[in-house]
Amino acid sequence: MHWIADLLAAIGVVLNGIPQGIMAMGLGFAVFPTTFSFVLASAVNGAFGSVAPISFQAESLALTGNLGDTTRERTSIIFGGSLIMAVIGVSGTLTKIVAVLGNSIMAGMMAGVGIMLAKIAVNMARKQRTAGISSVAIAIVTYLLTKDLVWTIALSVIGSSLIAVFATHYEAELPAHVVERRFHFLKPIFNIRVIRGALSLACLNIGANISYGLITGQMTGIKPNPVNLNLLTGTQAFADMGTSLLGGAPVETIISATASAPEPVIAGIMMMLIMAVILFAGWLPKIGKYVPSASIAGFLLILGAVVIFPENAATTMQGSDSVIAALTLVVTAIVDPFTGLLTGAALKFILRLSAWGYNHGTNI
Repeated sequence: MHWIADLLAAIGVVLNGIPQGIMAMGLGFAVFPTTFSFVLASAVNGAFGSVAPISFQAESLALTGNLGDTTRERTSIIFGGSLIMAVIGVSGTLTKIVAVLGNSIMAGMMAGVGIMLAKIAVNMARKQRTAGISSVAIAIVTYLLTKDLVWTIALSVIGSSLIAVFATHYEAELPAHVVERRFHFLKPIFNIRVIRGALSLACLNIGANISYGLITGQMTGIKPNPVNLNLLTGTQAFADMGTSLLGGAPVETIISATASAPEPVIAGIMMMLIMAVILFAGWLPKIGKYVPSASIAGFLLILGAVVIFPENAATTMQGSDSVIAALTLVVTAIVDPFTGLLTGAALKFILRLSAWGYNHGTNI
């Protein structure tokens, strides 16, 4: 009877992913080509026995939407970010990057991302007041009562959408390329905005792959942690690379409840295949036209300000690099994750160089 528990866990994660898939449509991403990503990741996880699935991730969607002005810029950011992550995954340098920068600087970057998400949520609520404000209110109450992100995203998205539909008769006309069940090749473009966005998305994914991937591995109860971070990074990178060329949405590492199922590998594969069927059949766009983009605002606010920021901010202030990590946090929140990490890396290098010069001069 293990398969029933596996299926229930898979369905729970699918329900968590659907509102974020709707968010992807609101940003102009086509959902039909994203089927490719879920099928590819299912095959890789099945072949290598990986317990860490991928799905729509609010953080990467919000960041990509914030840094790219058009759909083509956003898909180009995803493509560029996936190229960087593919090199990191194939070469096995993910853990080495973190070892060089240190946990506190990485945590500072993630805490800064938490503030970015909260700012994006507030801006969404300002632009679509009915849906946005109701989403924030429902999300706060739900999270205070349940401390559960799945319930928070489900109730805030559904509740705010119903309020928008009945109070303002909301019904969006989604762009043709978003709802079409066909493939359109989008040649990537490269400009300063795209390059900055790709580097920022890669920095976010470095932090997310390590933190979310290892948390998912811990949920299995298997020791040592069964998640192969390089495999996970490579899978996510090649999945994004393919779908971005077709105008599809990014899919990234998530904290997945399927890891706590009796058969975590099978449950994760079930989840991704169910999501692939939903996208392939065209069911998501039929729901999406009644869901305002600001309906995700409440979840983004809770995710950024309550879940991501406090834990990572606490880690930021630990260790000898706490001042540099704090500056990384601030720069990330004000500018973007890449600039934040670059600032932290540069300051750490300068500090070590200064210390070496001082010690060398003293010895002379």
